[in-house]
This record gives sequence, structure tokens and C-alpha cells, in this order.
Amino acid sequence: MLKHINSASALTAAVFLFTCGLSNAETTGATATSGGTSSNAGAGLTLSSSLSSPNLTSSNMPSVTADAANSNSAENNAAQETVTGIDESLVPSQFQTFIANSTGIKLEMYGYKFFNKAPSTFAPLTGTSVPADYVIGAGDELVVQIWGQVEATASVIVDRGGMINLPKVGPVSVVGVRYQDLQSHLKSAIGRIYRNFELDVSLGRLKALQIYVVGHARKPGSYTIGSLSTLVNALIASGGPSSNGSIRNIQLKRGGKVISDFDMYDLLLKGDKSKDVQLISGDVIYIPPVGPMAAITGSVGTPAIYELKGKESLKDLLQLAGGLTNTASGKTVAIERIQDRSARKVDEFELNETGLAKQIQDADLVTVYSVSARFDNAITLRGNLAIPGRHPWKEGMRISDIIQDKESLITDGYWLKQNQSASVDVASSNGLRNEVKRSAEEINWDYAVVERMNPADLTTNLIPFNLGKAVIEHDPTQNLILKAGDIITVFSKTDIGVSIASKTAYVRLEGEFNSPGVYQVQPGETLRTLVARIGGVTSHSYMFASEFTRESTRKIQQQRLDELILQMEQDIQRNSAQSATTALSQQDVAAAQSTSKAQQAMLTKMKAIKATGRVVFEIPEDSVSQDDLPDLALEDGDVLRIPPKPSTIVVIGNVYNQSAFIFKDGMNVNDYLKKSGGPTSNGNEDEVYLIRADGTVFSKKQEGWLNSFSGKDALPGDTIIVPEQLEKYSFTKDLKDWTQIFYQFALGAAGGKAAKMW
Repeated sequence: MLKHINSASALTAAVFLFTCGLSNAETTGATATSGGTSSNAGAGLTLSSSLSSPNLTSSNMPSVTADAANSNSAENNAAQETVTGIDESLVPSQFQTFIANSTGIKLEMYGYKFFNKAPSTFAPLTGTSVPADYVIGAGDELVVQIWGQVEATASVIVDRGGMINLPKVGPVSVVGVRYQDLQSHLKSAIGRIYRNFELDVSLGRLKALQIYVVGHARKPGSYTIGSLSTLVNALIASGGPSSNGSIRNIQLKRGGKVISDFDMYDLLLKGDKSKDVQLISGDVIYIPPVGPMAAITGSVGTPAIYELKGKESLKDLLQLAGGLTNTASGKTVAIERIQDRSARKVDEFELNETGLAKQIQDADLVTVYSVSARFDNAITLRGNLAIPGRHPWKEGMRISDIIQDKESLITDGYWLKQNQSASVDVASSNGLRNEVKRSAEEINWDYAVVERMNPADLTTNLIPFNLGKAVIEHDPTQNLILKAGDIITVFSKTDIGVSIASKTAYVRLEGEFNSPGVYQVQPGETLRTLVARIGGVTSHSYMFASEFTRESTRKIQQQRLDELILQMEQDIQRNSAQSATTALSQQDVAAAQSTSKAQQAMLTKMKAIKATGRVVFEIPEDSVSQDDLPDLALEDGDVLRIPPKPSTIVVIGNVYNQSAFIFKDGMNVNDYLKKSGGPTSNGNEDEVYLIRADGTVFSKKQEGWLNSFSGKDALPGDTIIVPEQLEKYSFTKDLKDWTQIFYQFALGAAGGKAAKMW
């Protein structure tokens, strides 16, 4: 099958051409021929199928042609040039599979990857000159210019007899003449006829060569290539050796004799091309079977399978693999060996002069170990420390020797926050009120632990100690003696939950306090005693509307809200699918789509709601003293806001006049609804609800014979809400109604007794 690839990486082509040494006067490529030399001046290279017969005759050997092209021709440089890319993957050898099964690692056969992808285009390299020792032969094109007593310009082809025919001169023999001698040779021949003239000669299109690549090649066949091609060029064009072919004993045969024995390792490892011979027509490149092989893996520069040449030692194999890496142990290596083709054995050699001299045998597998991860003289510190990590251990070292003082426990995070505190934007909406807080996690002085491996049974023992007594008091019962390999962990009060009495808490008091601010909670102090300590509340405080928020409560509320939204989303999807399957008309389909859109819009609004963490207090409506505050244990981050007494009642929702009305004693919910014009046609009178200033909620659904919702007295700061009339869907039957969801989260209330609810 013929394959033509019209483009390839310019970088790959440049590397190939550099290796090949192609001149600007040639390109490799033409059309495939059945044998012999192609007479077509093509610009492509076509690879044929592998040999079906070992006989080296042009009649039965597939061929590849690569004719030269004139680099001085603008038309040629613009022409598209194609060549078949050698992209076939190398079939793994049995030894590769054997090593993969033994180690679980697929090792490459070193050097074979070099031939995996031959460039798919060979554009001529302008500026590359023909070597001075190039021998002129049949098929070469000479461009001759003569001026003076005689003037002539001619492009002539050397014929099979080695002759060229110059105008006004006649036939001249040039066969066997080197390029460096060509000008003087022609001048001497023309000088027999003319005097007083000058000439210039250059090479145009070069002759083509036919060579053969046989043996264990990946693509054996006959190849017609450019006359400047070398042994390496032909190997690349043919895909190099197969997985069963040698890469270190490639033979170039000419006239029945081996004129070069090429080792690709010389080129790949040393950059040595001294044995890369220039080819002539009729050359045979023979790739014999691969020789002995050995694999090396582990901490070496290039783990791979290497072909051995001669009696190579462990030192030689290590050199082929690039030597030891900087993480190699450097003490011993393991060698797995097939003994007498019957059994496998493992041996171990030291990397000394004797071990390095050990001879490597065919099918050996060498493993170079890495340095152990163990530290012989280290103590590891981790947790809330200024400098966590490994520290040197010394005999008799105690905990206070490595954690010398309290400053050793201040983390970089504390200093970073302290440095950044100077750049706080005091003009922001929150100002500085949220910046007065703990700058770092507090150290747990009562508990730290040493992890130590028991060498007797390799179990890990935990040895707890009191950090404060060890570091500050140097108590010998807690200031433990350390051993090499110990791991010391220092915890914060957050890492391991401690009693609330041992935690430092900061509480923010805002609003109608005599001394509002951020206060540190003293041991055993509650909300009521804290407010009393800072001077109590002002005469303008509206105790009933006190708003207390807590971070732990907010997290629980948000979790419940997320679970509720997820359940509703699943119900909506199930309801939509059921509606779609039961629709009997276009009107039913349209109604189902409209319902689904409304439900999705409601879900979008629900997802935007964030919990506030508010806890509702049971404070009397007429309270004026902090004594009515609950005796509540405080947590870090608690916030208590006490507003002044408002003078309005707010009515919002689907009423004719949404507004705030002046509070008047004795007026009830119905009175304020009337002031707003009452519910509109879209208002849902059955779902009206009232949010008290303290966060409690009352709805019309809660009224009974002796408890009228409309007749309930309104209090300062109350909000009356008339929701929109919504069609009830089956997916909400088992859930709380929409109004409860909104007033619980959107307005920051807790729906009744929040302390009991959450």
C-alpha cells in the first residue's frame, strides 16, 4: 500500500536533514518503482511493503525512490514535496514483554525510538553546499557558464558514459572527477580549443542512487535516494531496525565486502558519525539479528533495554544508561538472571571495583535502588509551629530543646494577617467592625503528642504530654526525652475539640449598649453577665427586637436549607416528567411547560437565599432590662444587636399600597392591612403572615376559634406580608409552604422558637 504524507513538523525535518547532511541541491523523494532507477524527477518518497523474498534482485524487491531537485530553481522550491512518514509503532520484542511482566514497567529498547517518526517532508535546504570530494557521475546536472573569447551557457546531464556535450566545444568526459577539481578539469578541456576565457560551473540536479536495506529492518526494500545520502539517511528512510534487529552491528556492504560496521550507540551516546559512510549505487545495508540484551531500571539516567556488544561489565551498562541519578543509593544493585535457560535467580553486587567489573549476561535485569526515605538523625515537627519540618536530633534532646519558647509556636499565618491588617479599607461597608477578631488559631497547651515507632514490633506508639508544662514550666515529667525519628504534633484548640471553658471567644455587641464593641469572654461568662459587665443597655433599647446570630447555627440552617432545596428540585423534575407523559393536548403541554418554568424560577430564588444564623430569644414585649436576656453560654463570633425602639409597622407584598405606617397602640393586623388598601386580586389572603421584630412568625393558618390572626395586636417593628396567589402543585404537598421558607431564611427569622427548631 502506498502512503503519501504532504506535511510534517519543520523541526523534525530540520533534524533529519542535519543528520543526513543533504545539500540544497537535492531532496529525497520521487514515485515508487518496481526496480531499477527512476527516470522521473519527482519530489516525493514512497515506501513499499516489506520483502517477500530474501533475494536481492530489482525484480522482486520493492523500492523507494528519492531523486535530486535543483535548489536554484524557484519553480522547484515552490513545488509541494511529499514523502511517506515512517510512523509504524515498533512491535515489542519477547524480551520487552518478559521485562514488563517481571517489573510492571514497559522499558523501551534504547535507540529504536530514533527511527519511529521519519520526517514527512524533505524541503531542500538552501545554502548547503555540495562536498568538495563529491564524485561526478552519470545523471548529475552541470550548469556551465563561459565568457571571454567564447561565450556559452548550458545545463548538461552527465550521460551513462560519463560524458557531457558543451556547445561550441563538444563532448567532455567528467566521470570520476571530484567536484573540487571540476572547474579546472573543464577549463583544461576547453583550453585546448579556445584562449582568453573564464568559466564557472555548479551542480544542478544530482544523480539518484539505488541501494538496498535488508535483514531485520522495519521496512526492508530497495530505495532510490539522493547521491549525497549516507548510511544513517537510508536507515531513517527505512524505519531502522525492527525489534529483532541489531542497532549496534549495522553493516554496509559494497562489492561483496563489508566497508563499514556502524554502531548507532556511537551516534546516540557520543555524537560520533565517523563511520557514517556516503552511499553509492548498489550498496547493501544489512541489519543482522539483535545481539545479547540487558535491561536496567531504577535510579539511572535512562532506564531501558540495551543491546550488548562484546563482554560488557556492570560498569559499561551503567555508562550506557547515563550513570546513577542523584537519588541512587550507590551501595548495591540487584541482578535477575536466567540460569542455564531453566530457572531465574537473583544476585546482588556492591557498587565497588569488584562489583562493577562483573560481566553482564544476555537477558539480565539490573535494578538500581534509590536512597531510602529514612532520616537517621531527624525530629519532625508539625502543626501550629513557627518552623514545622525536620530538625536535627541529638542524644539527650528534650521537647524544650526543639520548642524552646512560646514564640516558637506563633505561625507565619499570624504575622501575615498582622501585616495585612494595616491595609484594611476603613471606608468599606463593614469598616473595622469585622476586623477585631482572633488573628490565629489558639494553641492547645494541655495536649500535644509524640509519635514513636517501636523497633521491637514496628508498631507506632503515641506519647501524649502537656505542652505548657513542657515548654513553659520545663516539667521533667512532661518535657520528654526524644529519640531519632520522633514526630511531634502541636494542635490548636480547633484541631481537637476542647471544652468551651478553655476556648477564647470574642463577642460583638452592637446597638443600644452603653459600651458597644468587641469583647473577650471571660471563663464561665454568659450573654447576660457579659452585657452587665460592659455597662448594660441604654434607655432607648428595644429588648424585644434583640437579634442574636451564631456561626454554628448559621451552618446548620444553611445545611437544612440546601437539603430542602435539593428535595424540592428532585420533586420538580419528577413532576415535570410526569406532566410531560400525561399531557393529552397542546394546551396541556403548554401548561406543563409554564408550570415548570415557574417552579424553576422559584428554585433559583431559593438558591440565592442564605441563612443568617439567627436565634430567637423569648424576651417579653415590654422588656427594658438586660436581665431578660437568656443566660446563654457564648461562642466565638457571636453577635448581639439591640436596636432602638421603632415607630413604624411595615406592610408589603400584594397589597394596594406597600408602605410603612406609624405605630399606634391598640391597632391590630387587620387595621394595618386596611390602611394599605387590603390584598389585591393576586394577593393570597389565606397565606398572610406577620413577622415580629424578635423574629417570631404568625400566619393566618395558625388562627383558631379563640385566636384570631387578623385581630392580633401589632407591635413596633412588625412586618405584615401578603404573598402572591400561587397554584398549589403536587410536589409541595409534603413540604412546608412557600411562605414559611421565605420568612425563615430571606428575612433572617427562625420560624417560631429557633432555639428549639435548630
